[in-house]
Amino acid sequence: MDYIKLTCAKPQNEVFTDILMADLGTAGFESFEETEESIYAYIPQKDYHPGLIVNIDFHTDIEPKTEVIKDQNWNAVWESNYNPVLIADRVYIKAPFHENRKDVDFQIEINPKMAFGTAHHETTALIIEYLLENENEIVGKSLLDMGCGTGVLAILAVMMGADYALAVDNDKWSYESTSENIKINNTPKVEPLLGDASSLPVEETFDIVLANINKNILLHDMAAYERCLKKDGFIYFSGFYESDLKDIKKAAESLGLHYVNHKVKNSWTAAKFSK
Repeated sequence: MDYIKLTCAKPQNEVFTDILMADLGTAGFESFEETEESIYAYIPQKDYHPGLIVNIDFHTDIEPKTEVIKDQNWNAVWESNYNPVLIADRVYIKAPFHENRKDVDFQIEINPKMAFGTAHHETTALIIEYLLENENEIVGKSLLDMGCGTGVLAILAVMMGADYALAVDNDKWSYESTSENIKINNTPKVEPLLGDASSLPVEETFDIVLANINKNILLHDMAAYERCLKKDGFIYFSGFYESDLKDIKKAAESLGLHYVNHKVKNSWTAAKFSK
């Protein structure tokens, strides 16, 4: 899948930076990078048209620029920038070229290609923290990981004792990356699926649903996620800003889901609901 990369100057006020990225997320941009001077936002080329950003206030006089990022395997670029991740002193996420560690409970080796979900991003880290805190809810259970990226969350859940995990993503690099990472980590209980909410098995339900995507997709597909969740199950949403939590809660509660709590890291948010 080809992407459009939008480059814009970072507002001097951090509040405006959060507002800008929230506005871009609402417009359909799926992921972001932030440096001291710039913000980079990515959206599938098929979903982009110039009108998406016409009414967005970039809080700067510098005009944003766009470029096409061709579909490719970004391993070389990724390897030159990737560092291992340690979360809660229990989960160590590494690349094939990093040394192993024996002082952690869970070591995951990933080869992400162009897939998102390396645990460097706050939203992935927040879901991992949730899984670690609720380990007793995972053992022996079934799990659905929507927007799985590298498959890291589904792989971790199986390592923690989940009986089965379905890892779903509509991007072919993500599907291929997840398939490869399942083999690398010897977690055959994770099943990869190339597709979206419309591809979910009609009769299959899960004890736990993870949906770490973005606000627009969460709101659009939430009913499908709720349908797949067993009674007394739990669903975790992430990929949105704290300012968007009220919209997520409203949509979830309209479907009969009950808010439990939420976590925040650098304005990014993950929230837990029960059924």
